[in-house]
Amino acid sequence: MGYLGFLFASSAPKPVSLSSSCSSGAWAWRLRYVAFVPLADALPQSAIHDEQPDLTTLYAPKKPIARQPKPPTVPVPMEIVMTILESVYEDENTPSYNALLQNCALVCKSWSFVAQKLLFRNVTLKSQTAAIAFHQAVDRATPRGSQLGDAVVRMKVVLDQNQPYRLSHRSFARAVSLCPNLYELSVSLYGEGAPGFDIIGSPDASRMKRSAPSFDQRTLDILRAGPRISALQFCNWSDNSSSLLQLLDVWPSLSALDISGTTPQLDRDNAEPFPCALRELRTNFQSSPSMEFMRWLLHNSVGSLRVVDFARDPTPDTLDYIVSEHGATLESLAIPTCGAHEAAAAVRRCAGLRELKIEGAWASPALYSSLPSGLQHLAFGVDSDTSLRSVIQAIKKSTDLRVVTMHVWHGGERHPQLSAVKIACALKGVQLRETKDLPAFRSMTRGDPVPTTTYPRTRSFNNLLYMASCAATTH
Repeated sequence: MGYLGFLFASSAPKPVSLSSSCSSGAWAWRLRYVAFVPLADALPQSAIHDEQPDLTTLYAPKKPIARQPKPPTVPVPMEIVMTILESVYEDENTPSYNALLQNCALVCKSWSFVAQKLLFRNVTLKSQTAAIAFHQAVDRATPRGSQLGDAVVRMKVVLDQNQPYRLSHRSFARAVSLCPNLYELSVSLYGEGAPGFDIIGSPDASRMKRSAPSFDQRTLDILRAGPRISALQFCNWSDNSSSLLQLLDVWPSLSALDISGTTPQLDRDNAEPFPCALRELRTNFQSSPSMEFMRWLLHNSVGSLRVVDFARDPTPDTLDYIVSEHGATLESLAIPTCGAHEAAAAVRRCAGLRELKIEGAWASPALYSSLPSGLQHLAFGVDSDTSLRSVIQAIKKSTDLRVVTMHVWHGGERHPQLSAVKIACALKGVQLRETKDLPAFRSMTRGDPVPTTTYPRTRSFNNLLYMASCAATTH
């Protein structure tokens, strides 16, 4: 606007006139000169000051924005968060549940500690690195570490002599001692293979020939000074048959025992009987243990033994001993097969059975014709040749039967009487469960090692709470 002053030159004292004496060329030159005269030169000084614009009226005033006050944030009570996370519990071995807790630990600071306490209920240690991190997390010198250590109810430990950074016996004992509420402990022992002969997937017999050291006295002292666990699972894949006896001597409070792998042997013939009164026993040995070992193990369990689970067929002498000495109190019995009449007769002697599990697809029809009246859970295998007529009759005559679990395999899904089993269960209001996977069948028929009056046993969060409370009352 400083230029083109001739457009605003209305107040000039003397307008320019077109004189006839001026030629057209001169006029054009003069007009061009005036057009580029600065505004300060074209207008008087007073006009410049009088024409100052009012900057306040160039734009309309903005309306004030009415901001709504933010409502106060109310944090979700931690009791509700705990209830939500506990309600989705299915099985701590399920990766989806652990993944959920890991994601919840990243939501916020208050959720982090709650989710971590749930994660620490079930701990697995497979290396020295994991043990060091666990020791730091449950440091009893800090309040947070003490609470995380108190939350541990289950612990799984792998002692593998083939690993370069394997978990040491002393670190294992130290980890156990940092968990005062520990209820269930699982220990897997793997021997060290010879150089060049450690073949993955080798047969069980060759794996059990590997050597593994026994627990030293310092390790046993640390374990003995730690929590009094109630359930022990020991899987031995080495030639060391004394490790089991060492651990059994540490915890006289055991009520549930699960042992597999190398067949244990007594160190001396005049050994004192095992002091624990077991409530449940599960075995999975490569070869049947001696009768001396079974008598030594169950000497003080007369009247208390409720659950017996044989993953491999027991010898006739072993089965007869179990039924003769403990059949009156047995509530759950699991055997791989029951085709022989002697085995069926032994099972019929257990009049108080509430659960019977037979993995094999063939069982004596005489067995199902005289099942105990209080049976609540029946589990069996089905293939294309299984005789189901006696099973259907047993379901129809049952009064307390709640659940039937079938392992369908080898063409069992095309069995002509399978639909009749489904109809019989539906008419009696019995839940029918089917699976084609043997590990899934075993998982469905095994529950937490806690006392129960109903079968089949389950894995539930209430059982975890019971484990924690039971461990706390033993201190």
